[in-house]
Amino acid sequence: MLSKNKIKFIQSLERKKARKEYGCFLAEGNKLVEDTIVAFSCKLLVATSEWLQAHPQVQADEVVEASPDEICRASLLSSPQDVIAVYEIPQYTVQPTSLSQQLVLALDTVQDPGNLGTIVRIADWYGIEHILCSPLCADLYNPKVVQATMGALARVQIHYVELVDFLPQIKAPIYGTFLDGENIYTQSLTPSGIIVMGNEGNGISPEIRSLVTHTLFLPSYPEGRATSESLNVAVATAVVCSEFRRPK
Repeated sequence: MLSKNKIKFIQSLERKKARKEYGCFLAEGNKLVEDTIVAFSCKLLVATSEWLQAHPQVQADEVVEASPDEICRASLLSSPQDVIAVYEIPQYTVQPTSLSQQLVLALDTVQDPGNLGTIVRIADWYGIEHILCSPLCADLYNPKVVQATMGALARVQIHYVELVDFLPQIKAPIYGTFLDGENIYTQSLTPSGIIVMGNEGNGISPEIRSLVTHTLFLPSYPEGRATSESLNVAVATAVVCSEFRRPK
């Protein structure tokens, strides 16, 4: 049985203040929990008897068998599934020098939870293991971000850092997308480096632009045609990452 106090605790994790207080975040849904439970320390697992019987190997500090109705009352989703997991927020550390031979994403104030979650998923697809986020980016452990990652946060480490101080220490090419940049399809892109993606409305800030060593532009097709003003930041990230991973 799922108590009222546990329901209240689970729902409180929608708020950043509660996540910080408890040091925990929430994951819901069969696939998401299956992907993440092997990567994080599970403090509380709430699931139907059928789900628990189908997953006898799962480990958690506390397991609560609950009815579908109880899960519905605790869930933050519009269409709850069979399982809710509460994980301990991991504490990652990274040294700038360890990233110099990798392809890394740096997000400059990407504030939409759906965009951040999708970018984490894109990074996972393209084998990018680290994302650097400025402090004003959306919170990775916001339930909307967690859901949008589709489990990719189990394989990609996100670090909140002051980009203006951190990026120069990596000692790698720094790429950024701008309307006045060079056509990405005509450039020789390095296998390692930093890809900076900017805010949804304002793009890359002047402070971070001053650090960029290679400016890139994603042209519309055909070039010069009247078209949308810009691409969504997650879509643009996918295009840029795809071009970096294109076999040379």
